[in-house]
Formats: sequence, structure tokens, C-alpha cells
Amino acid sequence: GRGHETFGPTIRRILSVKGSSDNATKYLQGLVTCDLKSEPSAPRSSVRKMKSADSDDRMAAEGSTAVVDTDGGDVESTPKVNGPPPVDVKFTSNMRSTCFLDARGRILTDAILWKRPFVDLEPKDDTTQEKEDGEEEYLIDVPGDTADLLLGHLKKYKLRRSKVKINDLSDEISVHCVYGTLNAEGTPPGFMAAVDPRHPSLGMRILSTAESSISPATPPQPMDTHEQRKEAFAEMMHTFFPSSNGTYSVIRKLAGVAEGSELAGKTALECNQEFLNAVSFQKGCYLGQELTARSQFTGKVRKRVMPIMILDINTEVPRPWVLAHMIQELGTDVLKESDDGKGRGIGIDLGGEEGPPPPLPQMSSSGVGSIVSMLQGSVAKTASVIQDGSSGIGEGIEEEVTAEDEEALKKMRDTSEALMNDLSGVAVKGAHIVDKKDGKKIGQVLSSPAPGTPIILAQMRLDRVGLLEGKEMWSRTNRILIGDSKKEFRYLPYMPIWWPGVDPQTGKELPED
Repeated sequence: GRGHETFGPTIRRILSVKGSSDNATKYLQGLVTCDLKSEPSAPRSSVRKMKSADSDDRMAAEGSTAVVDTDGGDVESTPKVNGPPPVDVKFTSNMRSTCFLDARGRILTDAILWKRPFVDLEPKDDTTQEKEDGEEEYLIDVPGDTADLLLGHLKKYKLRRSKVKINDLSDEISVHCVYGTLNAEGTPPGFMAAVDPRHPSLGMRILSTAESSISPATPPQPMDTHEQRKEAFAEMMHTFFPSSNGTYSVIRKLAGVAEGSELAGKTALECNQEFLNAVSFQKGCYLGQELTARSQFTGKVRKRVMPIMILDINTEVPRPWVLAHMIQELGTDVLKESDDGKGRGIGIDLGGEEGPPPPLPQMSSSGVGSIVSMLQGSVAKTASVIQDGSSGIGEGIEEEVTAEDEEALKKMRDTSEALMNDLSGVAVKGAHIVDKKDGKKIGQVLSSPAPGTPIILAQMRLDRVGLLEGKEMWSRTNRILIGDSKKEFRYLPYMPIWWPGVDPQTGKELPED
């Protein structure tokens, strides 16, 4: 859907690093994980042919495939669809994702860097050179819970010879987000806008300042305070993008993106920052580089941050995870082959032409949201059209929802409400996830459930979810304990749509053939 929201100063803060010529770039280059001196890579395309885990049971039963748009939605669903991306998403090199590390190589915080003025990295003519000789500034869009930590970090590593100024501009600049569009062009004067550099499903990010102007046709409005900028932005957006406060938190958690203090103390690869274009393995030295490089080029990544859905143990496991269980237990070859008369081969159409499916469902935030809605009884029975045999004319006759249907939906809603109440007390940051089968810790909760959903972010052992070779595999009949609670739950892990294939030998990105 479409919508917008404005982040309060406690949710997102704006820090500034400004310097003459390229001094700001030189200073930050030694502190961030991305490479400020080269063009960033665009996020991985989500438009791919895949088994429609995000679609309804009817499509899945017919073996349909879906073209998944870069914003995470199904743009077309027909049997055996394949084609180019339906939307041309434009990214700017003046906005990029990054991380700040401590001296040990552990994450202090993630951030989004805005560079102003917006100029090309490589001068194309003499006019560009004039801008390069002036001041440049990086605006650091950082989660509010780690902003003070980062501000102290920046000042700590500002040497006397560092010709930069570091300031907190959170009272002067407001951060907004818009959902339902990938077009960041035609921005009004004083605004800065770009598609989220981590993945388009996270929306378009916008900065407004006191100099921002809604439209030349409207009388000037004061934009000096955060509340004034928030009201002015809402007035500009409300016709096509209504207010949807809290949407970003839900989207990013369903998309498997951790932020701020959720990442603190972990390595960049454990938090999938290389998948989000926040890490360069080609740039020169920077603070914390040694551990990051060693993690990439040697050894294994044994844990990663990922989203997991928590269910009541009596709830039926949705079809994508049933198939994932079969893939991990039997292997794709057995599933695809027809029965040879010796009890081998099942003959299931796994769909897709890009090789075998991953061992876990790979889904967009909108797809996961649809499954959650069905499990919570929020989706009523689909009306069907009955053919009038006497006249031969198709007349739209809605099939009545029976009392049994209503009772089933009510039971699903009651079960979901009880589950959410249980999770609110146990699925808290830092709580351990324990496999009831052997009593071993298999993960740790990083964030509370996304509002209105049983989706949490957790740092999980990859061998226990089937992404890294090991003795144990993920099972759809699993039972877990969370924190100190004695109540049993079931967990359903999934791979976000922006993840690449994961090498089962190393836990890193699967090399291309």
C-alpha cells in the first residue's frame, strides 16, 4: 500500500560531518565500512522467477510463478512468467548504507549517509570541479538509540589535523519515509530524496530542512521546527500517501533488517551488512577492518540475523515451510523425480529455472504479511463465482460464509491473540531461543515482535535452520523455549527476498557459477 511517516528525533537522528574540499570524505573513509571513493552497488534485484511462496494456495497448487517487484510486491502472477524488471529503480551514489565499527571490529551502529551537495563522484566537466573545491558535507541518518554513541565515536577519532566539523542537526533536519513509490525524482526545493540504498522494499527516504518548500504555488510555511516540518510534509503527501505511522518498523522487521542497538557488538557479516551493500571488501584500511576481512576471506559465518515467525504448537504449519522441511529432509532430487517403483522419488514440481530452491522459504515482507493475516483469521473466505448452468451466463454469486467458517476464523483470531500476549512477555531483546529436543541454545532474540505480528528478529545458528551443514536440520515439528518461559512455541525461519544464495559450506554468499 501507499503511505508516509515522519520519524521523531528519538527514532532517527541526523549528525553532520562537514569539511572543505574532500576532507569530510577522507575523515569518514577511515571509519565506515563502505567505500566513499567508489560508486556503490545497487541493491540486488528482487525481480526473479520463483515458486510463489507469497501467493495464495490456488496459485501454489497450479505451479504458478511470480515476478516479484523490487518493492517486494507481486506485480504479475501467471503460469511460467519470466521477464525484465517492471520498474526501473534509480539509485544515487550520494546516498549509501554503511556501518561504524569499534576497534575490535564489532558494530557500533548502522547508518545511511547522505552527501550534499549532490554531485557526481567523478568530474565530468569544469563546472563540477568548482563544487569539489567548495565544502562537502555528509549527513548521517542514524537510529536514535545509537546516535549519542556514534557522536562520541566521531569526536573521539577527530584529530587536531582533521579539518572537519561534527555537529548534531537533529533539530534542524527531519527524516521521512514514503511507501508505495520508487520515484524519487522531481523533489521540491530544499528536500533531499532517494530510494533506500539497502533495498527498495524499505521505501523512499526524504530529508526536510528549514529551507524546504512544499510547492511554488502555495504560500510559504514556517519549517523551523520538527513539528512544522512534519505537518508541512503531511500536507504535501496526504492526497496520495496517507499517514501510516509505525509502518517502517513493521516492514523492516518482516524484511529481516536489524538496526541500531539490535546490531551492537556483532560483526558486520553476522548482521548481513554485506548483503545490504554496507561493506566494501576492496577499500583500504578502516577502523575494525581486520575482523571484517577475516570473516569474509577465512573461516565460516555460523550465525546470522534473520526473521522468524513464531507459532503456537497446535497451529498448522503453512505450506512454504512444509516444502522446506521436505527439501531439507529428502533433498530436491528426491522431491523432483517421479516414483521409480522402488519407493524413491515423489515427483513434486518445485518450479523455477534458477536451480534448486533454497532450503528455507525466501519471501518478501508483503508475502510474509499475507501469511500472517491468514493465520490470524484476518482474511475472510474468498467469494467464488458460480456458473449458471441454465442460462450459460456467468453470474457473480458470492458463496455465503457458513457458521463453520465463522467459527474457524474466530478460533484463529483467539489463538493469535493468545500467542501475541504470550510473546509480549518472553520475546524480548536478549532472550535465548532453546531447542526443546536437545536443550541447546540455537538463537537469541534481537527485537520484540513487529507490531501486530508474531515476527521477531533473531541471531540464529545457521546449522539449526538448515543453511549450514551440520548434524541437525530444521524441522516443521520443532518445539522451542524463549527466555525463561516454560511455554513451548514453534519457529518458522525464512530468508528475506534480498538475501543471495547461502553457501552451506561457509555460511557466506553462494559463489556464482
